[in-house]
Amino acid sequence: MGKGGSSGKDAMGIADGKNMIFDHVSVSWGRDETFSINGDVSNVTIQNSIIAQGLETHSCGGLMQTDGGVSLFRNLYIDNKTRNPKVKGVNEFTNNVIYNWGGGGGYIAGGSDGESSSSYTLLGLTAFTRGNENFHAYVETNYYDSDKDGTLNGSELGVDSTNYGGMDLVTEKYDYPAVASVLSPDDALTYVTKSSKVRDSVDTQLVAQVESYGKDGALISDEADMGGAGDLDQGTTPTDTDGDGIPDDAEAELGTDPNTADSMDLDTSGYTFLEVWANSLVPSSYA
Repeated sequence: MGKGGSSGKDAMGIADGKNMIFDHVSVSWGRDETFSINGDVSNVTIQNSIIAQGLETHSCGGLMQTDGGVSLFRNLYIDNKTRNPKVKGVNEFTNNVIYNWGGGGGYIAGGSDGESSSSYTLLGLTAFTRGNENFHAYVETNYYDSDKDGTLNGSELGVDSTNYGGMDLVTEKYDYPAVASVLSPDDALTYVTKSSKVRDSVDTQLVAQVESYGKDGALISDEADMGGAGDLDQGTTPTDTDGDGIPDDAEAELGTDPNTADSMDLDTSGYTFLEVWANSLVPSSYA
């Protein structure tokens, strides 16, 4: 989006759809929200992504408003004044990092059912806010570091409604589909900052802010403050003889034919060979 985008518009949004995964997506500089989900939407996962710097004066990470279920895993919300995210509906929020929010709050609770576990919130006034008896949540092992001293030394938020903005806390996990294993908050923070092989100049700056642990970070009103849209070293294009999107050397490892466009055929896992190859580019400790 950016300053030249239409006022009142999100940088990215979903208003209709189901069974979607967004992985390693960087979204910045929304004029309204940065990444929002509203309406008739179900079974959406956003993971390994950066949702950053909603532009002032609104400066919002995004709304997650659907009863169909949204899972947020291993994401970085950074330099958004508020809504990191704001949730109304079914939500799972695991191993995320929220950094440098403003007076509007970190994770904002509307009427909902949700889970939050092993996430790290750094530098803000209130990590979880605006909860009420209509927001039912299971929470565990969420850490909060607010002192801006350049050292990662947060502590666990006790499982008490007062630490979660007045949410109605429940004692048993919801029967949500989830990752096979959950990282500790410290390991989640490391994973979120190291999970991409290559980052453009903007994302590199954002990750450096997190790793300053309070010494750097800002709410902005113009993407020019970050040097504008980031540059990415294009590297060398690998040989792809059949033009099906999978390089020849990767086809040899997959057992596919580099001379036949077969990337959309199904692997034994049920995913296409293109999906299997793309998923292998950033090895994960997660199932």
